Amino acid sequence: MSTTGETGAATALYRAIWRWHFIAGLLVLPFLVLLAVTGALYLFSAELDHAFYRGWDTVVPAGKPLLPAALVERVQRETHGQVLQISLPERSDRAARMTVYVAGTGTRMTFVDPYDGHVRGVTRYGGVMQVVRKVHSLQLFGPVASWLVEAAAGWAVVLVGTGVFLWWPRGRGGVLKVRGKPRERVFWRDTHAVVGLFTGAIVVFLAITGMPWSDLWGGKVQDWATNAGLSRPTPPADVLPEWLLENFSQPTTTVSTDEHTGGAQAGHHHGGELQSTLPWALEKSPPPASLAAGERSRIDLDQAVQQIERAGLARPYSVLLPEGPTSAYAATYAPDQVEGTRVIYVDQYDGHVLDDVGYARFGPAAKAIEWGIAVHQGQQFGAINRYVMLAGCVAIVVLAVSAVTMWWKRRPRGSLGLPPSPTDRRVYRIVLAIVIPLAIFYPLVGATLLVALAIEAIASLVRRHTHAT
Repeated sequence: MSTTGETGAATALYRAIWRWHFIAGLLVLPFLVLLAVTGALYLFSAELDHAFYRGWDTVVPAGKPLLPAALVERVQRETHGQVLQISLPERSDRAARMTVYVAGTGTRMTFVDPYDGHVRGVTRYGGVMQVVRKVHSLQLFGPVASWLVEAAAGWAVVLVGTGVFLWWPRGRGGVLKVRGKPRERVFWRDTHAVVGLFTGAIVVFLAITGMPWSDLWGGKVQDWATNAGLSRPTPPADVLPEWLLENFSQPTTTVSTDEHTGGAQAGHHHGGELQSTLPWALEKSPPPASLAAGERSRIDLDQAVQQIERAGLARPYSVLLPEGPTSAYAATYAPDQVEGTRVIYVDQYDGHVLDDVGYARFGPAAKAIEWGIAVHQGQQFGAINRYVMLAGCVAIVVLAVSAVTMWWKRRPRGSLGLPPSPTDRRVYRIVLAIVIPLAIFYPLVGATLLVALAIEAIASLVRRHTHAT
């Protein structure tokens, strides 16, 4: 008798898990496929970027390159804009890149011949890969749309966990190879199970390490880490944050052109209302301390670059130009391995190095999350890292295709084919015990869980009413 009861309880639990695995997949598979496809593209961002802009990015070496200040001056004259940042190439056959603000047009990325200062091409800020990145995060469609990414990532963890439960052998051999042929449902079921089993850990890692970019969860963690002193050190001078470059707006104060840098010097810049798009640990630093400007003369960009390279910063690196009288030059070197990250701040007046910040000085939260992001983007451990992450992206697409195909082959005609709800409602307590901790940690998972439970309750009432009548 007890054996029959235990078997019935186990069957009810299995059906409940299966039902919620199905519902979670139904909710998030389209978003997971979008994340997987755009994420796979972004793993090869450097190669795709160069291929897309090859005609602008490739130059013919012709003698000695112009000095950076001369390049900036020529670009500003040609574009009638304000150079905010210059990226100096490592290779002699590559163009320099500059972020230029043009009134009435906005921020643009320019490709510049380092030998004659000619602008070879102009495109939107960040180019085509920035578009891929913003589609990947759904930032392109506004903050509400980006919340869906956070919910989808959280539910991806639920899908993997419930999927492992459904795969578990329970006294028989677990599925470790694909049986049948593509026309048969068993082929797609086994494909789904085997791919999920062997790549589930990668999918969970991608979901968790992608969370810092989310608006809600990521934003709250940023606030907490910054306020607790667990993020990057505060800049020693007022510096235009890199994440403002895309949405830079001309300061409302008087702007004058500095004769030494060839750049605009403004009293302040806009910041709080703009959305961040670049590295997590840079996004929410406390307001920096300003340096008294006085009437001192400024060094030019060439002198700043000399100081930066004297400090040992390797190319390719980018330099943010001073954007106000209390600002500083900020040079950033961001290699694939996050431990090599460096930011050097140079006083725009006397040229001394204000600070040299490396990964070792990051707070614990910044270290962990920046490392996770580097692995997420396939950079930290070379080619093997990239292809393991690519395997995760491909697996998500395969899981989605196999799930839809499997459902299509088993669904009753004219019905959604939702797995039956267990008659013993107590088993849902176990399901909720699994999901609720994740829902607390990721609030949007909790919110969508409540919506799903409400739909489930309404559907149950409708079924009961239909049967009663």
